[in-house]
Amino acid sequence: MNEANKVKLSKFMSLVLRHQPDRLGLVLDDAGWVDVQTLLAAMQKDGRKVSLQDLQEVVQTNDKQRFKFSDDGLKIRASQGHSVQVELGLPPVVPPDLLYHGTAIQTVASIRKTGLEKRKRQHVHLSLDEVTALKVGQRHGRPVILVVRAGEMHKAGHEFFLSANGVWLTDAVPVAFLDFPPD
Repeated sequence: MNEANKVKLSKFMSLVLRHQPDRLGLVLDDAGWVDVQTLLAAMQKDGRKVSLQDLQEVVQTNDKQRFKFSDDGLKIRASQGHSVQVELGLPPVVPPDLLYHGTAIQTVASIRKTGLEKRKRQHVHLSLDEVTALKVGQRHGRPVILVVRAGEMHKAGHEFFLSANGVWLTDAVPVAFLDFPPD
């Protein structure tokens, strides 16, 4: 499978496994899993020629590790980022002292007022490093990196989770725990 087709398939998988499973008539279980054969059959019915090998290639080569097969290989789910209700079963973990959030400059004024909110997603997504946060911010416009004082948040009672692909998750980040770049 060429790179362009992998990207196209990855984007479609993100759509149906994170946001619109009903687009293919899929029903995710409570933890976000769907049977691999059911997914393949639904994509075939939708006119998409996708093989098990294609799915495996996208899961194995996706730079952000957005998808995961179950241990037995019979089910697949998105690692995080759902706007549909799922329970990923992630245990709370102690975060590092600092995490990062990449965003676009046009959102900074709003974030200064409300902090980081999950909006339509289940969690706010945070990065372990500034490079990853920068890449995320660039997807939305001129990037800005916000520093999240996660260690302080945790001590104040906020929970953090670590997804299978290394994305840090929390319910919200109040303004008091954010450091903004100088204007």
